[in-house]
Amino acid sequence: MAMEELTKIPVSLLPVLAFLTGLILIDSYKLVKLRSVLLTIGIGCLAAIVCIFINGWLLKSLPLDLPGFSRYVAPVIEEGTKAGYLVFLIRYKKVGFMVDAAIYGFAVGAGFALVENVYYLYSLESHNILLWIVRGFGTAIMHGGSTAIVGILSKSLADVRSSDNPIIFLPGLAFAMIVHSAFNHFLLPPLATTMLLLVIFPVLIMMVFEQSEKNTRRWLGSGFDTDMELLAIITSGKISEMRIGHYLETIRHKFPGEVIADMLCMLRIYLELALRAKGLLMMQGTGFKVASDPDIKAKFKELKYLEKSIGKTGKLAIKPLLRGDQRDLWQIHHLSQR
Repeated sequence: MAMEELTKIPVSLLPVLAFLTGLILIDSYKLVKLRSVLLTIGIGCLAAIVCIFINGWLLKSLPLDLPGFSRYVAPVIEEGTKAGYLVFLIRYKKVGFMVDAAIYGFAVGAGFALVENVYYLYSLESHNILLWIVRGFGTAIMHGGSTAIVGILSKSLADVRSSDNPIIFLPGLAFAMIVHSAFNHFLLPPLATTMLLLVIFPVLIMMVFEQSEKNTRRWLGSGFDTDMELLAIITSGKISEMRIGHYLETIRHKFPGEVIADMLCMLRIYLELALRAKGLLMMQGTGFKVASDPDIKAKFKELKYLEKSIGKTGKLAIKPLLRGDQRDLWQIHHLSQR
């Protein structure tokens, strides 16, 4: 019997962990570090423990039988809990691209499935190995894939709208809940559902990877040229002849001269950091290992000083000159973590 128990664990867990490993390996830019993946798996485990207690309490409190609860209540609770960490990552600019969001989402789902499968391992009396194959290739992939979809759709909307408004998370969350509920309805035989998931989710994720890589290369190319051009204008000494100089002239009477000077210094450092970050990504994408730059911390320290110096009003005034979309804000965060 002990051997049977030991067999169930790898059968029910290895598929989702293997798929997660595959996602990490095919990511060209390797922006999600191993320690971040392990932390995210741990958060997924914690989410599963929370849901086990919430579901147990609600199942006793609501006038629903177990099938009805698993179809209409559990998907809402579980997908909402799993998505919480993705909301945090995207809102605080810790995710740069859809690929990263997919990896984080699948890692949360992997951790969730790990705890859930171990819980059912000791709760269910069945020793049928087929059940654990379905849980490994079906339920576990569903948990990872559904949360990956939340990350993909939410990150895509955040980039398109250049916003982290909570409403951007609703489409992905609703879709994940529907997928989860449909899975629990057993519309198809368990093996057929498992096979369908094994076809749909990998194909969907691979399409996202391909599109994300294209978008990354396009963004790096155009963004690098734009930042370089703007930095050249600032350092050339001919800024007054350019549009940026005309804009600064319109706000000059609203701020002291030293604040205007600090604005220009802040813009210069911001662009230098942005170019440095894009250069690192380009090198990582081609397989180069990049040593840390000791000057980076000093630049961030100066940037924070200048932000404090010009104040909130000054930051609002200079905002039109900064490329402040989701990826540009993320790249600065990414560089600060090195």
